[in-house]
Amino acid sequence: MKFRATAVGSAVSVVVISCALLGMSGCKGGVRGLRARFHPRKAKSPPNTTDFAGNVERLVAAPTLTGLRWENYAEDRAAVVKFYDDRDDELAWTRDGRPTGAAMALLQLFQDAAKKGLNPEDYDADDAGVGRWTGRLKRLDTIARTKDDSEAAQDAVARFDVAVTISAMRYVEDLHVGRINPQSLNFDIDTPEKRAAFDVPALLNDQVVDAVDVPSVIESIEPQSPIYKAAEQSLATYRVLAMEQSAAPLPALPALPSGTKPVGVGGWYAAVPQLWARLQFEGDAPATVVGDGTAKATVSYDAGVAAAVKRYQTRHGLQPDGRLGQATIDSLNVPMSVRVQQLDDALERWRWLPDNYVQPRVLVNLPEFMLRAYEPDHTLAFKMEVVDGQAKGNHATPMFVRLMRYVVFRPYWNLPPSIIKKEIVPHVMRKGLGYLAANDYQVYKADGTVVTNFTVHDLEHLRYNVRQMPGDKNALGLVKFLFPNEYDVYMHSTPELMLFGLTRRDKSHGCIRLQHADQMALWVLHGDQSDPDAENGWDADKVDVAMNGDLNNRTVNLKTPLPVVVGYFTAMPDEDGTTHFFDDLYGYDKDLEAALAKGRPYERAEMKVNPTLVPGETE
Repeated sequence: MKFRATAVGSAVSVVVISCALLGMSGCKGGVRGLRARFHPRKAKSPPNTTDFAGNVERLVAAPTLTGLRWENYAEDRAAVVKFYDDRDDELAWTRDGRPTGAAMALLQLFQDAAKKGLNPEDYDADDAGVGRWTGRLKRLDTIARTKDDSEAAQDAVARFDVAVTISAMRYVEDLHVGRINPQSLNFDIDTPEKRAAFDVPALLNDQVVDAVDVPSVIESIEPQSPIYKAAEQSLATYRVLAMEQSAAPLPALPALPSGTKPVGVGGWYAAVPQLWARLQFEGDAPATVVGDGTAKATVSYDAGVAAAVKRYQTRHGLQPDGRLGQATIDSLNVPMSVRVQQLDDALERWRWLPDNYVQPRVLVNLPEFMLRAYEPDHTLAFKMEVVDGQAKGNHATPMFVRLMRYVVFRPYWNLPPSIIKKEIVPHVMRKGLGYLAANDYQVYKADGTVVTNFTVHDLEHLRYNVRQMPGDKNALGLVKFLFPNEYDVYMHSTPELMLFGLTRRDKSHGCIRLQHADQMALWVLHGDQSDPDAENGWDADKVDVAMNGDLNNRTVNLKTPLPVVVGYFTAMPDEDGTTHFFDDLYGYDKDLEAALAKGRPYERAEMKVNPTLVPGETE
């Protein structure tokens, strides 16, 4: 039993001194009874021995534990102390000198951490099942068999217990909140708040210690999202593919000769048999059934090959035309281990999301250039293509979460100084002042007074403001959707509908342009009504009038704000049951992997986001 330097500790000390005078045989129960009176045990798991309490207290007094792969556990020390304090420093993971079933279940989870997109070494394990736990378990077995009660043996038992506790805390926190604070990557998602609300000591004490089904308990603290679960299942598939590819590597598909056009049906490609085998490997081409009498070698680029290539292209963000170009060949040559890493990164990002955003009403996936809208019951309402911020310059759209609160019809676009100088002035210098009127731009003073007599020099030196009038030419289109954020990023319609014919659509200054903004407006506003069927409610006709009528800058406040996730998932389970992969458009995967490669302690402290997008300069 441990004693604290408090009034309670002083009282207990009196009892200890008295017991010492009387002999220790009758002391233990009295001390425990007095201790329980002043400091009742909080843990709900069955009591365990306190014979190692002094060893445990001595170990958790330091912010490091020697023997761990990552010895510094200062970030979790307060939680570790609370865990043992709530159980009166009893052991948690052994009984009668043997590891409990819950402890062994945790060790298995640590070993299998890669199945969750985590690193087993973070929990003192490895894929091979050796790790640091093998030696610790052997030591425990030896102590139990020989009935070793030496101080060194007691320390080893306590050290095993504390090591399991630290590793378990790291594991459940990593699964629930993620390892990296996204704020350290300049993404405005408040994982420190989510982490602070997660009572890990209570979870372990009340639900994991002595649990019969530890994996089920652990699964309950993971993101409860169908997409997350599907990504986890896909990870299992691609880990197998990666192992098969590693065990029997095949040569890369050869590049097309310089200047060669993409290969279509009837065209020539020397490695069609290898191409077909590669397409079969991921399931984009039907598998060959040996012995069914119909199998034949695929040697020409026929319609079947083109169809399989098209399926592959659809899943990898490529132009789905069934023609074999160099971009498709390069993608096919990406190792499966890279696809595993992409899924690992996706799972990490899902864990960052606050609980009320895990199943958002609106999900934008930036590298996919896609928006998904979900009904209140989480069924998919629709998907639509989007345009993201340009990868070049400081226009990359960040990952963040916010509530959509307003819809604005027929908005003005107030041009920021940088766009006036960098884009408007050069146009005016080439085409004359008439360029402004031709594109519905209006020059005005700070008080709103319209200016008609001005020069290019005035614009270049920012003597006046410029705005684009509402209408068909307005860069923001006819409606925008606001979810106030640090980056001044919002969704809006666009007159540049030709951009949606592109496969890669990073063409904005940071905002998200919608392919069918009218559909979005109807869905948002119709669903925000208390009575969707009310005669005076929002319907398609009213949305059309609001977008094409005469009332400008009309703001509609949402009664029920919608959770919006602007996400970055280069691996995404699709509604068609397959997993889609996309290029690391902004290098965010690379940044995440670099942060994780540094090892523990990972960056977890709260920090202020420093947007690279300049407020007012997004569009």
